[in-house]
Amino acid sequence: MNNSERTQCIKRLSQKYGFAHIGIGKAEYMDEEAKHLESWLNANHHGQMSYMANHFDKRVDPSKLVPGAKSVVSLMYNYFPKEEQAKDTYKVARYAYGQDYHQVVKNKLRDMFAELQGIIGDVNGRCFVDSAPVLERDWAKRNGLGWIGKNTLLLNKERGSYFFLAELIIDVEFDYDHPVKDHCGTCTRCIDACPTDAISPEGYVMDGSKCISYATIELKEAIPDEFKDKMEDWVFGCDICQEVCPWNRFSTPHEEPLFDPQPGLLDISKAEWHDLTEEVFRSVFKKSAVKRTKYSGLTRNIQFAKAD
Repeated sequence: MNNSERTQCIKRLSQKYGFAHIGIGKAEYMDEEAKHLESWLNANHHGQMSYMANHFDKRVDPSKLVPGAKSVVSLMYNYFPKEEQAKDTYKVARYAYGQDYHQVVKNKLRDMFAELQGIIGDVNGRCFVDSAPVLERDWAKRNGLGWIGKNTLLLNKERGSYFFLAELIIDVEFDYDHPVKDHCGTCTRCIDACPTDAISPEGYVMDGSKCISYATIELKEAIPDEFKDKMEDWVFGCDICQEVCPWNRFSTPHEEPLFDPQPGLLDISKAEWHDLTEEVFRSVFKKSAVKRTKYSGLTRNIQFAKAD
């Protein structure tokens, strides 16, 4: 198969396995992105996410992850929900309504890769879904899936930003895609809406240590007082900068049953959150990304939000 035939094949398979968009780029050292990452780390914007400072060379050089890598394939998987949580309750980021995306999307990607290998022959590569040192948003930008917005999320004109990103780093060549134009313009809605000022005044830089998602998921100790009166009822993650983004008016509900809300999640009242037992936690969130906080972390978040 030539490059064009391989490209048509993998793009057809991506649709078969439910991915909303696919973009492909040449595997090469990410010089500009390496400089931005180094600057971001030096500013301590990663807070206690020490893992972000690990494996720097692998983050910016795909050949360190897959020897002989020639292409990086970026894919999007929609998770925008059909239903929302009840009003006046504690909030969970929409990506965590259903089953843990890491395994759901990775299983689809592995199956897709296996079928690709069966069609085009001897292909070596690795699948990644937010679980290894890959600069997924930067690769998605390079590969034309969208642009990195002022809220530092990848934005797509047709889909908004409610989607997961996944990557295949592979040792064969394809026809390559190209970056698209930034369409944020003069809009500052995400910057204005962020209650903790985590987004820089000009946009495009996120101080992760100020983000509500960081405080409710990544932080393992007590939530700092600087978050007081700013949580806006979020107890796992935060969608504020996505909710106000004009491009998300184009978001459409996903068609993945595994991302449907865990039974009972959408209707939990504040009183029920206050009385959450470990047994209920294990039942409602047994297959959810919310497990990452553990029961102790989620109850800490609830108590902090309650005192807000």
